[in-house]
Amino acid sequence: HIKYTDMVKIKTLDDLKRRQEEVKDMIDLRNRAEKPDEIIQVRVSMGTCGIASGAKKVLEYFVKELPAHGISAIVTQTECMGYCFAEPIIEVVMPEHEPTMFGFVNCEKAEEILERFIINGELVHGIIPNNGMLKII
Repeated sequence: HIKYTDMVKIKTLDDLKRRQEEVKDMIDLRNRAEKPDEIIQVRVSMGTCGIASGAKKVLEYFVKELPAHGISAIVTQTECMGYCFAEPIIEVVMPEHEPTMFGFVNCEKAEEILERFIINGELVHGIIPNNGMLKII
């Protein structure tokens, strides 16, 4: 329920346009979340060890940079992925591909993953194999 006190006060045409964009963004986010298999997903491990290792900055990087590159994606945070030694960890899910996990991701590594792996489809150093091995390749 929306309370009167929660409503945004609109006094100018600019206020109305800003509010229109906010609502449009919320609807777009909801629509994308309803069809996650059709969109790129970036999951950032935000367990205690991930947060301590800098995962919040990595999350903020993807939230800002994916739309800046014109990439429609869902960026979410997850609980610990179980590879504490390799934090911060992200998992990238591309439509019609298996999830790919990357370890030791800082903002520079996130930029490389965005430009090389997500945009160009190239493999990037730091993939954590999804076969139960606890080894970084």
